[in-house]
Amino acid sequence: MPAGGTETVSKRDKAIAQRRAQILEAALACFLENGYHQTGVRDIARKAGISLGNLYNHFPGKHDVLAEIAALERQELEPFLKILAKPAPAPKVMERFLKAYAKYLASPENVILSLEIASEAIRKPDIAMMFMENREQLVAAVAAVLERGIAEGDLRHLPDPLETSQLIIEVTEGSAYRCVLSGGSMRRTSKGLQDFVAAAIRSR
Repeated sequence: MPAGGTETVSKRDKAIAQRRAQILEAALACFLENGYHQTGVRDIARKAGISLGNLYNHFPGKHDVLAEIAALERQELEPFLKILAKPAPAPKVMERFLKAYAKYLASPENVILSLEIASEAIRKPDIAMMFMENREQLVAAVAAVLERGIAEGDLRHLPDPLETSQLIIEVTEGSAYRCVLSGGSMRRTSKGLQDFVAAAIRSR
């Protein structure tokens, strides 16, 4: 490869990544403003300030944009997976996780987008699968903490740690959504959630 060839490729890759990020940002804005179902690829292109042909150079269609958003969600879940992987006592790990995850979920933008995706996923199983893979990874990480806590004697015996972890995630999501929709205090909601989960899983 000629001198400077690697630098040229790097610049091109960087430009492609920036354009894809620009399109994704525009798509998210459209989904939040108009809903996923009501948004077309022309709307996304217009919002991004690019031609429709340019958009198709990066994403064959709206479904592919959503697949990329699912990949970005996986990245956003990494900090929570790291919290759950900490070797600290299980009750402390769960407390830190619930506080951080509830705060993340309570963002109005995250609530709206999650509801939009859920409504579309009900109609399209392939979309559901993309996002359920992310959720299952998080549920499995919570279950691993519960299993460790049971083995160490910090948590009560749970017949099905995986099912319990699923319920914990659902309660956390529901609490955060209710807080956003009702305009309640996230701090109070988060504290109540932590107390509820602690009472349910801690050993006596």
